[in-house]
Amino acid sequence: MGGASCDDEGGTAAIGIARWLSLAAAPTFAIMALLTAVVGGGPLDALCSAANASPVGGMVPMYLLMTAFHSAPWLKLIVRR
Repeated sequence: MGGASCDDEGGTAAIGIARWLSLAAAPTFAIMALLTAVVGGGPLDALCSAANASPVGGMVPMYLLMTAFHSAPWLKLIVRR
């Protein structure tokens, strides 16, 4: 009745986009870890390490942990093939 409707094509497209976005997370965090290790974290890295905010010990290990936590879609893709 005049409201927005979600057809099958839109739902299918949204699912496809969500799958590709889930695959983008792990490589993005891995690149961020590499760039932070090579270039350095900048002033915020010094702030985090000075405050002892993280028991992990810096931005690079944090990005590597985030890469590991977001690797599930990649593992599912590898297992399917």
